[in-house]
Amino acid sequence: MVEVLYAIAVAPFKDMAGSPAFLIEVLIGGLFAGLMYSLVALGFVLIFKASGVFNFAQGVMVLFAALTLVGLMERGTPVAVALVLTMGVMVLLAFCVERIVLRPLVNQEHIILFMATIGLTFFLEGFGEMLWGANVKKLDVGIPDQSFILRGVQINQLEMTAAFTAAILVTVLAVFFQRTRIGRALRAVADDHEAALSLGIPLKTIWIIVW
Repeated sequence: MVEVLYAIAVAPFKDMAGSPAFLIEVLIGGLFAGLMYSLVALGFVLIFKASGVFNFAQGVMVLFAALTLVGLMERGTPVAVALVLTMGVMVLLAFCVERIVLRPLVNQEHIILFMATIGLTFFLEGFGEMLWGANVKKLDVGIPDQSFILRGVQINQLEMTAAFTAAILVTVLAVFFQRTRIGRALRAVADDHEAALSLGIPLKTIWIIVW
């Protein structure tokens, strides 16, 4: 019992004290990963606040976008064009989700909407594999997957670039919410659906935007 407590409560801190560079590497890696996952978290929050639906399919939507991007690139599409086409596909997916899934279930119990997103999860998994195959794929957008040493700390260039890109996107999204008409409409719907409707804000349009 004492050995277990030592391994849990003491040994990790001794390792940290003995290798501060490694501790900093782990902290930086966690920060980079957190910045990227913040985009996925924002998707959960936006959809839930705007439509009252906990989107169980959020992660699979990210996977479907990645599969689409890689699939287009494997077929010779340039990276920039593949990115634009992938965004177009996801916008089309948002229209389909609102029309086929959300609209028929308006005013239903939340558990029904939640189960609908679980069904959407399985559909997107199967549809993505049917379109682009089920094999493991490598995403290469031209950013070197190499590490460099900065004052004794190893930093991965790909992770750093992805994290900075995510931070920029989060900042752009924050400005979008504060400074644009659509952003203010989204905030109004998130605060009070009925009040937003009384002001003439179309909920169906907002659902498409957040999805």
